[in-house]
Amino acid sequence: MAGIDCGTNSIRLLVADLGEQGDLAPLTDVVRRMEIVRLGEGVDETRRLAPAAIERTRRALAGYAAEIAAHGAERVRMCATSASRDAANADEFVAMVEATLGVTPEVVTGDEEARLTFTGAVGGLADVAPAPYLVVDIGGGSTEFVVGVDTVARAVSVDSGCVRMTERHLRADPPTAAQIVAAEHDIAEAVDRAVAVLTVTDLPGPATLVGLAGSVTTVAGIALGLDEYRPERLHHARISYQQVAEVTADLLAMPVARRLRIPVMHPGRADVIAAGALVLRIIMERAGVPSVVASEHDILDGICLSLR
Repeated sequence: MAGIDCGTNSIRLLVADLGEQGDLAPLTDVVRRMEIVRLGEGVDETRRLAPAAIERTRRALAGYAAEIAAHGAERVRMCATSASRDAANADEFVAMVEATLGVTPEVVTGDEEARLTFTGAVGGLADVAPAPYLVVDIGGGSTEFVVGVDTVARAVSVDSGCVRMTERHLRADPPTAAQIVAAEHDIAEAVDRAVAVLTVTDLPGPATLVGLAGSVTTVAGIALGLDEYRPERLHHARISYQQVAEVTADLLAMPVARRLRIPVMHPGRADVIAAGALVLRIIMERAGVPSVVASEHDILDGICLSLR
C-alpha cells in the first residue's frame, strides 16, 4: 500500500507492507520520502495555488508515482490538506494529480486530517508515554489538535501553520520584535480556541503532548544537539518546555542564512522553522504542559493504516 500526504509546505510518500498478520500487523516501511514543494506559497493572501507551486508538486509526485509502481503497491491513497482546502483553483490541482498519479486526491477536512493524524501517531506510544494524548500536527497552513486515548475524543484544526504565520507576520530576516509580537498574538488566539474545544471531553486532561511534523522534529533535533537528522533518535524523544523556548528564541534571532547551517535543518524549512517553533512554544504555554514527545509517525501512517 502507498499513502501520500500533500500539505502546504511538503509532500510525503510512505510505501508500507502489512506483513503476514493482516490487520493485526504493524506497518513496515518500504519507502518513506519527503520533498519541500511549498504548494501553499501565497495562498493565505491570494486564495489560489500558484502555477509554479503546482508544477513543483507535479515533479515530486511524478517521482513518487514511479516509486509506487516499482514497488507494486496495490492500493494508493493521497490526501491533500490545508492549502488545497483554501484554494479557489483546487480543481487545477486535482486534475494535475489525476494525470500524474492516476488517482483522485482527497481534499480532506480539518477534522478528517486530525483523525488520520491521531491514528498514525499513537501506535506504539503506550510503551513510552501515558495516555490520554494531546496530539498536535504543526503543518504549513494549519495545525491539527486531537485528544484521545485509543480513539479520538475531540479534534479541531486552526489556521496557524509555519508557512502561513511566516507569510502573514514574520517577513523580515530575521523577524522584528513587532512582527514576533503580532505572530504570538495571532497564534495564541488560535491555540486558545482549540484548547477550549478540546477540554469539552470526559477525559481528565492530556497526560502527554505529542508533537508531529518537521517543525517539531527539527526543534527536537536542535535541542538534542544532533549532528544530522536522525529519525531513530527523534522518534519518541521527549523535549522540555525550556528547551523549546530556548530553541525558539535562537531561531527567531537568526537570519535564514544562519539557520541553514544548523545540521538537522532541511533547506526548504529554514525560512519557516522559526514560526513553527513559535507555534509549538505557544501550544505548550497555553495547554500548560511541561514537555513534548516528538514523533516521526503521523498522518502519513494514518493514511496507510486506513487502506487495510
